[in-house]
Amino acid sequence: MIINADLHIHSCFSQATSQKMTIKNIAPQAKLKGLDLVGTGDGFHPKWLKIIIESTKATEDGIYSHEDCNFIITSEVEDLRRVHHLLILPSIETAMELKEKLPSSNINKEGRPKVRMRGSEIMDLVHEYDGLIGPSHAFTPWTSLYKSYDSYNDCYGKAPDFLELGLSADTDMADRIKELQNIPFLTNSDAHSPWPHRLGREFNQFKVDEISFSAIKKSIKGKNILANYGFDPRLGKYHLTACTRCYRVYEPEEAIKLGMKCSCGGTIKKGVDYRIHEIATWKKPHHPSHRPPYIHIMPLAEIISMKHGKGVTTRYVQRIWGKLVKEFGNEIRTLLDAPLDKIREVDGETALAIKAFRNGSLIIIPGGGGRYGEIRFPENTLDAYFK
Repeated sequence: MIINADLHIHSCFSQATSQKMTIKNIAPQAKLKGLDLVGTGDGFHPKWLKIIIESTKATEDGIYSHEDCNFIITSEVEDLRRVHHLLILPSIETAMELKEKLPSSNINKEGRPKVRMRGSEIMDLVHEYDGLIGPSHAFTPWTSLYKSYDSYNDCYGKAPDFLELGLSADTDMADRIKELQNIPFLTNSDAHSPWPHRLGREFNQFKVDEISFSAIKKSIKGKNILANYGFDPRLGKYHLTACTRCYRVYEPEEAIKLGMKCSCGGTIKKGVDYRIHEIATWKKPHHPSHRPPYIHIMPLAEIISMKHGKGVTTRYVQRIWGKLVKEFGNEIRTLLDAPLDKIREVDGETALAIKAFRNGSLIIIPGGGGRYGEIRFPENTLDAYFK
């Protein structure tokens, strides 16, 4: 079977996360999105584990189900160097045992705990419990592997089980780095709220015999991922080098000359594109034979919102989104597979936008400094565009 999986989210117990991030809210929204498997996130927080136990039914090996949505135990932790790591674990029991061996002052208070260990020590412990580990959002300029190190060997001492690309990078960017040629890439949403314009905004497609921890582990370790779906990296909020206060974009050389201080008094943050340029082996990507396609997507509600000039959560946008999802089964199917003439019957402007999205004619203003990129649509009339 082919499944869509978003393996990195956060619960209501993580800082700056919606209180609606509970199993009962996530599950129905995940199904509307088109996700078959969702990482629980925050897998060491005692109150979150209690909610998972009370809200789900243990099914296959390492899978917990609620209203036909499957969950797998995951957690993100921060190490001594402020590098974030994504952990995928075999079971709740494993998470409980592993939690007792992680030295942390906030592991019972914060969904994303700070662990007083090096990356290599965390990896050894996770592997001892048969789990998987890799760097979260590996290139972002705040709490990532390549913010603190020039090589994964400096962090882990050996290859991680996978690397999470993050919203500001894609396969073309990461495959310019020679040491990553044998590393599987994951794309996940890092969602802090359950709504489909956040949940599943990036996801992975696997072909598995069953939905289980063992099957997912086999796919990742065997480099058998069918596809990565995610943002055009230019839409990421740390793609270009820019000021974190006024968002002025700088050429990296100019930013360095200014001591990473903007004329407005804000801090200039090095963009992911430049960081990859610094550590890249090649100017162009070298995709290994096992690398799956990376397919650029964006949330359907955001497409509708931008085309109609109304907020994502407004009743107007949600009404159109709801009609499309009802008509075609879920958001992912609507975005990728639904016939454009059928979408046009629901909303012509959205059909025009999805066609531009599918054929790559969107105009993108890159993001940077903490502000997401912007999308503009080509100036075409509906009748001309659908001829």
